[in-house]
Amino acid sequence: MVAALADARGSHGLAFDLLLAAIPFAAVAALISFGTYLEDRTSSVMGLQALLWTLALALLVLSCAARSPASSTDTLPPLGWSALVGCLAIFAIKIVVAAVPQLRRIAYHPAKP
Repeated sequence: MVAALADARGSHGLAFDLLLAAIPFAAVAALISFGTYLEDRTSSVMGLQALLWTLALALLVLSCAARSPASSTDTLPPLGWSALVGCLAIFAIKIVVAAVPQLRRIAYHPAKP
């Protein structure tokens, strides 16, 4: 999110550095999520979360790769911006996927009067 704001303000070099710093964290999150899915294969939500982390990691790497040669000229390639927007969309999907079971639990168990 901060990288997108930096891009919007024209600080493409800062956005590149932020995205590059996010790659190890996304990789660890993808591995942990996949490990949790392997331990409990009955939860399809964990499998979807692991898949979404993997897609987000791939888009982060793609955005950094597209920006890499352009970072010295401080320009923003369209592929770099598109990959960042795609990554943000995946994070929005992850929020919805994580919230749906909680909302179902609340909807089926109303508060007692």
